[in-house]
Amino acid sequence: MLLKRILKKTLKVKRHKVVKVDYSDNQLNFYLDVHKRRRLPCGTCQTLAPQRDRLPQRQIKHVPLWGIPVVLYYRPVRVSCPKCGGPRVEDIPFTSGKSRMTNGLVWTLSSMAKLLPWQTVSQMFNVSWNTVQSAVKQAVDYGMKHRDTGKVIYIGIDEVSRRKGHTYMTVVYDLEEKRILWSGQGRKKETLEAFFKEHGNSLKGSLKAVCCDMWQSYIDVVKEHVDEDVVLVFDKFHIVQHLNQAVDEVRKQEAITLKKDNPELLKKTRYIWLKNPENLTDKQRARLGYLEKLNLKVNRAYLLKESFRDFWDYRYPAAAKKYLAKWFWWATHSRLEPLRDFAWMLRKHQQGIINYFKCRVTNGVTEGMNNKVKTIVKRCYGFRTIPTLQLALYHCLGKLPEPENMHKFV
Repeated sequence: MLLKRILKKTLKVKRHKVVKVDYSDNQLNFYLDVHKRRRLPCGTCQTLAPQRDRLPQRQIKHVPLWGIPVVLYYRPVRVSCPKCGGPRVEDIPFTSGKSRMTNGLVWTLSSMAKLLPWQTVSQMFNVSWNTVQSAVKQAVDYGMKHRDTGKVIYIGIDEVSRRKGHTYMTVVYDLEEKRILWSGQGRKKETLEAFFKEHGNSLKGSLKAVCCDMWQSYIDVVKEHVDEDVVLVFDKFHIVQHLNQAVDEVRKQEAITLKKDNPELLKKTRYIWLKNPENLTDKQRARLGYLEKLNLKVNRAYLLKESFRDFWDYRYPAAAKKYLAKWFWWATHSRLEPLRDFAWMLRKHQQGIINYFKCRVTNGVTEGMNNKVKTIVKRCYGFRTIPTLQLALYHCLGKLPEPENMHKFV
């Protein structure tokens, strides 16, 4: 197959032709032209219109062939569009707008950028880092324009640390499709309000539940912007995390008290109290059996933690609420201050916790996606700006649609 036919097949052009091919400056040069007297689609409205005149020649990079750089040379045509009422640049089928890359190269670079650091992709294809970023941006812009957010049933809201120094991003996930919907800088009320301003209308009618932690800024915004029939559920894993922190605080306080008389008693026992019994090793199980006989405060906290696990086994909200009231009495009369504080936190947010039994959604998917976010940041050795990080997150985790009629180079 001739090089001209290979190029036409990968570009999928009908109104254009390859008039010349040469090899110079260590690259393949393809010179394209348009068939005379052919009507061409307007770049604005896609209406077929007669040719008017030509613009200066452009150089457009294409996917390398056998490791050889490929450059296309083409003079875009201006058409006399009757619908737009004036001269318009044609809709060039193998590139978008004023981009100096073919669509094939854009999607090849963006596909590789999902798997590798952008710097590595730029070195592989002998392009600049900014070229890879531009390809990713074009892919994300297309995907965001064509994605469907009208069937989102459950969303999860969480914050993820972007860098040291308590620098956070708010991330909103579609829990059913396991994809990122939106991200924004910070974790204030204004941050989440920006999400609902952008996506609030598309979520109405389909959204059934919102899952988040007990961060008051998130709670206020969700209650303000969602319909009354949408259930606000507080994340099970964050609640268990708070409980584990309370148990660990009891252990720390008791270890300080025992430091003079028996400093080795609670040494290296942190995960014995925090693990579920079935996950303990034989050595940990033996040591726990010994410590349980000593009537320690941390053992009382451990028993309260284990009894709270039964709360999640209930099927009906009324029964769960009744058990939670009983557990609240145990915790507030345990004479363990961290457990008392945790119990009062549950009482303050009781309705959102009981809502779990109406709609059993958790942010387990969110925590897994957060780990992927951290992997993306680490793989690319961090991003200097928030927009670039958002671009990478949408690209890798957004499950954005791609053109169906695209030639697959990778």
